[in-house]
Amino acid sequence: MFIAPAYAADAVPAAAGFMQFLPMVVIFVLFYFLLIRPQQKRAKEQRAMLDALQKGDEVVTSGGTLGRIVKVSEQYITLELAEGVEILVQRASVSQRLEKGTIKNNK
Repeated sequence: MFIAPAYAADAVPAAAGFMQFLPMVVIFVLFYFLLIRPQQKRAKEQRAMLDALQKGDEVVTSGGTLGRIVKVSEQYITLELAEGVEILVQRASVSQRLEKGTIKNNK
């Protein structure tokens, strides 16, 4: 009369199984090439830089401290910040290796 009867819709044919997962696969591939792979590359470069540290290198720590390496051990390095001023820092806290003479040129 005033309200029309509501009937159930016909069943939608099922799509192919692979087509349902295709968007998720595409998103995962994009994440891999845009996020995961570059991060792994940066981590590998950082590890190589930390392994190559040696006496006389000029470095910047993650806290922003500039210094010249005086002594290198397995876990720690000793940095000379100024004449007669040395500090002990963890090797992993080194964020960047500088070109030789950078500290002298900035004084």
